[in-house]
Amino acid sequence: MDPVTNTETALGVKTDIRIERILCPVDFSEASLKAYHHAQSIASHYGATLYAQYAVELWQYPSCDFAISVNAYEEFRQALISKGEDALHQFVRTCGGLQPECIVQESPAADAILSFAKARAISLIVLGTHGRRGFDRLMLGSVTERVLRHASCPVLAVRQKAPDSGPRGATDAPVQIRRILCGVDFSANSQRALEYALSAAKAYDAEVSILHVLDNIPDSADPAKETDAAVEKLEELLPPGVPCSAKTHLEVRLGKASQEILKFASEEKSDLIVTGVRGRNSLDLAVFGSTTYRVMQLGPVPVLTVPI
Repeated sequence: MDPVTNTETALGVKTDIRIERILCPVDFSEASLKAYHHAQSIASHYGATLYAQYAVELWQYPSCDFAISVNAYEEFRQALISKGEDALHQFVRTCGGLQPECIVQESPAADAILSFAKARAISLIVLGTHGRRGFDRLMLGSVTERVLRHASCPVLAVRQKAPDSGPRGATDAPVQIRRILCGVDFSANSQRALEYALSAAKAYDAEVSILHVLDNIPDSADPAKETDAAVEKLEELLPPGVPCSAKTHLEVRLGKASQEILKFASEEKSDLIVTGVRGRNSLDLAVFGSTTYRVMQLGPVPVLTVPI
């Protein structure tokens, strides 16, 4: 399939969605296995090059600080790297399917991901995140959070499993993206996210729902009129040649944005949520109440965040 999907925004600005190089960091957990299958699927649909990366983190081996000599330290370090290379090659062989280029680096995981993504002009990072319960669900994990804050390319966060989803399911099941949900707030951020959502819908022949949530409208406002006006604005977002149809659905709801996005995704059995972010370093991403962050915390399906 052509790796480039051409669209034209409602403002008449032509954009090319290029997913040419995909990076999938793995730690051999169930979460990273599920993420890897998603990365393989996307790479196959877009004709992209896939990189599988494993980071050797020496801080996890405090005993190396007490090496009796520099040579002993270096031998231990090289042994860890060699072991990581063997494990990574075994991992991709076991997974089968599209084979990636394997990368092993001695570095803190987030540093390894960000530096490699920058050096190779990565188009998309696919990360596995671990399902949490209770207070721990308020944290995405230090590696995921740092990558989300600093990566200049879109990041797809794939949960090990949906929160409170019951028994563990098979992580090697074929990746199917049949329904895509894109949340928009009429900003440039959501415009760019919509372009990625439409590109993915074309690549997977999927349905796409475009959702806007009316949050905190004045008591004096007429909800019906506000809804009608929002629907008109949604229609204006659609590029020429992408009419509202059985494959493209527009939805406006009233309530708290994150709650309505999660509720809609559950009701419609969405396979992917796409959302924009204002900036990887902005305070918005650090605040638990932010819409994007909350959706990533509690979302039942993979969430693609798209920076502008």
